[in-house]
Amino acid sequence: MNRKTLVLPAVIGLLAPVLAACGSSDSGSGGGDPIGVGTTDRFTATKDAPAPLDPAFAYDVGTWNVLRQTVQTLMIQPKGDGDPVPEAAQSCGFSDSGNERYVCTLRDGLKFANGDAVTAADVKYSIDRARAIKADSGVFALLSTIDTVETKGDREVIFHLKTADATFPYKLSTPVAGIVNPDVYEKNKLRDGFDVEGSGPYTMKADVKDNVLVDAVFTKNPHYKGALTVNNDEVELRSYEDADAMGAALEKGDIDLITRTLSPQQIQKMANESGGNVDLVEMAGLEIRYLAFNTNAPTVKSRAVRQAMAQLINRSELVSKVYGTQAEPLFSLVPATITGHSNSFFNRYGDPSVTKAKALLAQANITTPVKLTLHYTTDHYGPGTKEEFQDLQKQLNASGLFDVTIKGELWDTFRPAEQKGKYDVYGMGWFPDFPDADNYLAPFLDKDNFLGSPYVNGQIRNTLIPESRREADRLAAAGSLTEIQDIVAKDVPVLPLWQGKQYVAARDDVTGTAYALNSSSTLQLWELGKGVSG
Repeated sequence: MNRKTLVLPAVIGLLAPVLAACGSSDSGSGGGDPIGVGTTDRFTATKDAPAPLDPAFAYDVGTWNVLRQTVQTLMIQPKGDGDPVPEAAQSCGFSDSGNERYVCTLRDGLKFANGDAVTAADVKYSIDRARAIKADSGVFALLSTIDTVETKGDREVIFHLKTADATFPYKLSTPVAGIVNPDVYEKNKLRDGFDVEGSGPYTMKADVKDNVLVDAVFTKNPHYKGALTVNNDEVELRSYEDADAMGAALEKGDIDLITRTLSPQQIQKMANESGGNVDLVEMAGLEIRYLAFNTNAPTVKSRAVRQAMAQLINRSELVSKVYGTQAEPLFSLVPATITGHSNSFFNRYGDPSVTKAKALLAQANITTPVKLTLHYTTDHYGPGTKEEFQDLQKQLNASGLFDVTIKGELWDTFRPAEQKGKYDVYGMGWFPDFPDADNYLAPFLDKDNFLGSPYVNGQIRNTLIPESRREADRLAAAGSLTEIQDIVAKDVPVLPLWQGKQYVAARDDVTGTAYALNSSSTLQLWELGKGVSG
């Protein structure tokens, strides 16, 4: 196997409230057989989540990567790094000095895939619908700074914000702000099942078995008009049970490319081998993993228990044993490459210490060993998750201060249980909605947070988050952002563990693999082509 290495630039600069110009809407051409893309993401319709692909509900990297191909947004994140640019919009920008009034003008001639015209009223309908439904996933919270949406004519949309929000252009690039057709998406009800219709670069045909999407065929939308150049006519996304089955399919040529999730062993093997017709592409990534706590649960209600865990866990050992060079220890919710990052957990706890952890528990009169169950999902974040939790269990139990068991569940069971507060401690991952420090803090700490966490800190919610959002220059927000991270390190409602790189494995006649994913792990199928050996 040949190894290609691509290191994308670090994500450092963010938003400036500038009126952006429109991008190219020309489409490229493709041909031949569909490009086959493999994933271990599972798309399941359940009683708790019957509408996994409705933009008003979907809130995980897998479902969003389906929606980004099919449902158009006003703005879009660029294929590398940088500020968002217009997509369905011809132009967007703040029209006031306080970052509280944001105006977008739609491209002329926009159409849904069925040929219906896309109007400003459809944009307002879509945004208002997501805000009104308030799905259990918590995705609507991304739109929480909106006060009202106004339209002028068929092409102008005006967002009046409750408070200044320099990150708002990024939020308009996320699928919850996707434009849907009012004729097929009811105003007050989620659309069950796997049908998706929009004005994006592709239409989608789903193959569903036993309420599971096993295969999705994306066909270039002839009515699409936006910023993207579509370099192929058809892509087939196949869902596999595990990384081994997916890897075997790539080797046999049944698929052309893998996006997620390769096992650590597969990545290491591909990186070390030479020759063959499969390339491994390494990219900068902004994925993080962390432990979350139900701070109302008796076992972890005492802050001292959570602090003791923060004092004990050896991130370097965990990463070395399970992920090697594919991840790095993380001492904040905010990754090291994001503006505003602070090593708050290291600054507070330093190196792992049983003595210090024991003192924390003793001062709070906590009887040891503390019995805990750490819950994790077996099928959502990749095959390394079980080994990761085995190592966490070993570390905590070796201290003599904890008696930890671990338990794995399938995602469609795990996620609803976590949201309902059934787990005291559980492992989660986070792929950013957009690459800004705010998106690593507000979704966990603000009102209507996606975890459903009972943890509340008034200073964070009422002062520091709004304060940070007022700064268009994100470097100027560093003070507020650092203070938030320091409070999190003190109270430990969540415990960051590591941040990871991301990888694509592809057969060597596939082009565009360097941009198959952007830094936020957005799948960009339109970048792929086929037929050139390299």
